[in-house]
Amino acid sequence: MPENERTDERKPDKITGTVHSVTYRNEKNGFTVLELEAGGFLYTAVGSLPEIFAGEKLSLTGSWGSHASYGEQFKIDSFEQEMPSGSAAIMRYLASGAVKGIGASTAAKIVELFGDSTLDVIEKQPEKLSSIKGISKKKAIEMGESFRSQFGMREAMVRLGAYGLTPMECINVWKKWGASSLDIAETTPFALCASEIGVSFERADAIALRQGFSSHDDGRIVAAIMHILTHNLNNGHTCIPLDKLLPTAERLIDVDSDTIEKQVEICIQNRELVSDSINGTRFIFLPAMYDTEVYCAGRLTYFLRFPPSPVAGYESQLQLDESTFCLRYNEKQREAISAAMEKGALVLTGGPGTGKTTTLNAIIDILEMSGSIVEIAAPTGRAAKRITEITGHDAKTIHRLLEVQWGEFDIPYFDRNENNPLTCDALIVDELSMTDVVLFENLLRAVRRGCRLILVGDSDQLPSVGAGNVLGDLISSGCLPVVELDEIFRQASESAIVTNAHKIVAGEMPDLSLRDNDFFFMNAEEESAVHTISDLCWRRLPAAYGFNPIKDIQVLCPSRKGMCGTVELNKKLQERFNPKHKQKSEAKIGSVLFREGDKVMQIKNNYNIEWTREDGREGSGIFNGDIGIISKIDRREESMHILFDDRTAVYPLDMEEQIEHAYAVTIHKSQGSEFDAVIIPATPVAPQLCYRNLLYTGVTRAKKLLIIIGKQQIVRKMVQNKKKGRRYTALSEFLKNEAVAESDLQETEQ
Repeated sequence: MPENERTDERKPDKITGTVHSVTYRNEKNGFTVLELEAGGFLYTAVGSLPEIFAGEKLSLTGSWGSHASYGEQFKIDSFEQEMPSGSAAIMRYLASGAVKGIGASTAAKIVELFGDSTLDVIEKQPEKLSSIKGISKKKAIEMGESFRSQFGMREAMVRLGAYGLTPMECINVWKKWGASSLDIAETTPFALCASEIGVSFERADAIALRQGFSSHDDGRIVAAIMHILTHNLNNGHTCIPLDKLLPTAERLIDVDSDTIEKQVEICIQNRELVSDSINGTRFIFLPAMYDTEVYCAGRLTYFLRFPPSPVAGYESQLQLDESTFCLRYNEKQREAISAAMEKGALVLTGGPGTGKTTTLNAIIDILEMSGSIVEIAAPTGRAAKRITEITGHDAKTIHRLLEVQWGEFDIPYFDRNENNPLTCDALIVDELSMTDVVLFENLLRAVRRGCRLILVGDSDQLPSVGAGNVLGDLISSGCLPVVELDEIFRQASESAIVTNAHKIVAGEMPDLSLRDNDFFFMNAEEESAVHTISDLCWRRLPAAYGFNPIKDIQVLCPSRKGMCGTVELNKKLQERFNPKHKQKSEAKIGSVLFREGDKVMQIKNNYNIEWTREDGREGSGIFNGDIGIISKIDRREESMHILFDDRTAVYPLDMEEQIEHAYAVTIHKSQGSEFDAVIIPATPVAPQLCYRNLLYTGVTRAKKLLIIIGKQQIVRKMVQNKKKGRRYTALSEFLKNEAVAESDLQETEQ
């Protein structure tokens, strides 16, 4: 009988044994695959752990899972750790590289001299190691420090784990605070809410109350305030009115609002918070967000005050373009082109079919003919690819343009900044509505004086996923030159997608009776809509139009939840498009089953994922919104190969937070993308997702065909609800303040 097979049916939820080998470890998150010798058997165990070495004793608690290629695996929930005992185990432990500076040869010498007392000597009397030839006293002390540091991390993980922290959270605590981790976590448990660690306020609150903290503890109240502000950043708000913050905090922690307000004032005095009055309402900011919006306002005002020299003779180039390409620019297009040539900044906006691309191409051509170096950027990879396709000019993501780097805890920073600015003479940023204010700040920091800034977007589309409302604030401030293209060109007016999109924006019902154009409505109940969507994607549209069901057709959902939400639809569509097959490898990551052949989407920008093209060219970077196909799941290497167009990227299987199925995606996730055919379910959703701009954004993602399936009353509700989901931001007001200050300065100078 092979040593790793069990003959009994019982599967214990706890196993104790000695580490035989560590076969894989992700240094960033601690995910580990190891072989454990226990009771005469060799088990495979997987989970997040501190650095583990052969020879160590572990007690693991968890559950058993089945592996397609390797059979049983023990999934670790918690662990207890013991140092190896006995000369043989200690020798094996040290030889595996557990202590910095000790390799196999040195380990043999140390164990030969100190035997079973070796680890005690390294920890408490490391200077004794210097009696061995080749080990200096300095090196001996360093070995002791290395061992104690490792032991401290393990002790911290065990004790932090007792408070309910996951191994990954424990690792992040240690990375942030090192030897002080336990003291900080136990005396100020709300510090665990730091973004680098990710413990929720509710969990930290439970830990604190369990330790006997008062419900009126100052730290608890401050943590609740910070939690509310941070939570609202994720909802797009850069600040919160005080009269909304106080009752929200009161409900959260059951402390009266007067007591909470006192802590708010103390935080303001210590600049842990910032307060500012906007139109008579007092707003509260996190300092970093306040500084971001103030900087953006000041920097844009600076660009307007010191514009580049106008481009000479651009009118003749414009006339040449018209004659060469047999076109005629309308009044608004000419206004936009003139503003781009004569002013330091321009906001160009407009809906589908209004000539944004034509205008943008004219601006690029004239600037390049004048000798200007032009850079084009967009917030996401798909948006950058799209602007490249429609302009014929290479575009980059904003992150790539700014040469993003990743620091500890995967926090980005940029090599392009005030000290190392971009060298271009003109910068065009497309899909500005998708750009959050923090990214916009970093972009402005990298733009040098004298560079033209041309900002392009559709203000009726959804705002950015991150905090801020950059495009909307720039337009509403009235401080920057803004040109809105509003005339639908004749060719575009023949498209019902375009005409209905403009009706939706105007608050009018789209024409749902059409049967011979590119826009169709199909009446269906929610349950039957699921079947119809599946049939359209797999059979009817490919047969009628020749669409590829994977590459050309995209289901866009207002919500993740419900029968027609992305979660359930992806399950149904996976069954139809890519059913279980004995020749297709699978991997269950978290609660989601991925299979070779699945359509998936990258849901975060990741500039470290390496890819290879068929011609052998290599690079790195897969971006939020990129859609690909799983070409291979390698269970032995714990990896997943995904083909994104002509690039193959390899993912470790523990990167479940990076991808999700993409047979159906949310409208929010589709921003910046276009698809030949789009299907939108119009079935009941949460009220906050039933609004005009969401529907408009989904409709405008379709290039050739748009089908809405569901109920007319749902479409009507969305069209009639013009509330965008208000965002509390201050950039517009800060721009107005800068404009007033600039005007006063000019009067003084005169």
